[in-house]
Amino acid sequence: QVQLVDSGGGSVQAGGSLRLSCAASGTIFRINNMSWYRQTPAKQRESVATITSGGSTNYADSVKGRFTISRDNAKNTVYLQMNSVKPEDTAVYYCNADLTYVRSGYYVTNQYWGQGAQVTVSS
Repeated sequence: QVQLVDSGGGSVQAGGSLRLSCAASGTIFRINNMSWYRQTPAKQRESVATITSGGSTNYADSVKGRFTISRDNAKNTVYLQMNSVKPEDTAVYYCNADLTYVRSGYYVTNQYWGQGAQVTVSS
């Protein structure tokens, strides 16, 4: 069984910083892309940042230059460093991993989601 656990959410003032973490656990064989998404009650879930297994990154225009995604492959963990945060960054942030794991002797590839971490930015 595979599990993703988000952590690091909280409240911060505009202009401040916050770091989110997401650790994957289980009988994982390989993790491909890892991503962060966010969602508010008024919007659909949107992609924030993605990092490939090779370390290539991609960001939403709204966070470019402010957020940095990174990963530690040895720990099966992805991070999102959020700097110069704005009130519009307020959302529930979810990590996502496209991974291959072992189940009953077979390799299975699927996407998994973390439980979500609330980030609140006050002005």
